This record gives sequence, C-alpha cells and structure tokens, in this order.
Amino acid sequence: MTKKQRALEIIERLKREYPDADCTLDYEEAWKLLVSVRLAAQCTDARVNVVVQGLFAKYPDVNALAAADVEDIEQIVRPCGLGKSKARDISACMKMLRDEYGGKVPDDFDALLKLPGVGRKSANLIMGDVFGKPAIVTDTHCIRLSNRMGLVDGIKDPKKVEMALWKLIPPEEGSDFCHCLVNHGREVCTARTKPYCDRCCLENICPKNGI
Repeated sequence: MTKKQRALEIIERLKREYPDADCTLDYEEAWKLLVSVRLAAQCTDARVNVVVQGLFAKYPDVNALAAADVEDIEQIVRPCGLGKSKARDISACMKMLRDEYGGKVPDDFDALLKLPGVGRKSANLIMGDVFGKPAIVTDTHCIRLSNRMGLVDGIKDPKKVEMALWKLIPPEEGSDFCHCLVNHGREVCTARTKPYCDRCCLENICPKNGI
C-alpha cells in the first residue's frame, strides 16, 4: 500500500468513525473564530469557549474589540494563559481588520498570515471552516498521528507536515480529515497513555510508528 492509498483509506475510515467531526471552538462569526484560535494556543478549546463568552459580551464586534484597552482584554483572557501576548495580538489583529478590511476577515490565505498572531495553522482553520476552501490544519494531533500512521516520516515541523500531506490528501478532504484526527487523537490514538490500538478503526493498515 502506497502512502497515497493509505491516506485515502484512512480518510474513508475516519469519516465513518467520526461523521460529526467539526471545529471544537464555538463561533458564529469569522472574527470570533480568529480570536478563539489565538487564545487556544497552549490552552484547551473547552476553556477558550468559556472565556470568550465574557470577552464577546463586553466587546460584541470587531470595532468594539479594536477600540478596547489591551489591559482590559488581558484581564478577561488571562485564564487562557499567555494573557499579555494574546491580548496584544488580538488588539492589533482587530485594529487591522477594522482599518484595512472594513471589519471583515479576509478569505485569502496570504492576507490572513499578515494578521497579528495568525500563523499557518490558524489561517488554514479559517480557510477551511469559515470559507470552505482547501485547508490542512497541522496541530499537535495532526502531526503526531500523521507520523504514527506513516503518512509522514519523522517530520515534526508543522509546515513540512502540511506540505507533505498536501501531496496525499485530496484538497476537498483536508479540513474534515484534520478534524477527524483531533477526535481520533483524543479518543483512541492518545498521546499521554498507550494508544488503544485494539479498538482502532485503522488497526490493520496503521504501521504504528513510535509505539
């Protein structure tokens, strides 16, 4: 089985196993997902979903958050960790959306990368989940599982993993595939305990690298 064949089979099996896999950050508008993604660095999505309720209640749109004092933002987002840098990035990002994009989140990957605090992982998440465009989100689950499953070979750099996966994953499948990997990484192919290979839907095609 080639890597391409394995990738396609993994996609189909994970889609059957996790038909409802989706972004675990709560949002109704693109700018809110942009804020939540920044807060999610080194923080659980569950905690972010709680913290942003207070943030968005006080600052209900891009203009309000852009006009907020950075110290006030920091006070609210501190439970997510790295409060000072996250508040600074969020403030600068909202100001840029307000001043250069009319308060709208751009649907261009390179434009997203120019926003303060936005890296490739965040830009891909926005492109896939908000705009329905091809995207591969190389978070820790994606990197770890792609190596275990033999889709990439000992690559830990997020951009290099992303580039390698683009050669294997059909563009229209990338976003959902990465959401499935998050579910699978949390429930079966775990990081902090021995993975539950005996109940894994990929058990007979996974090389189990590093296990």
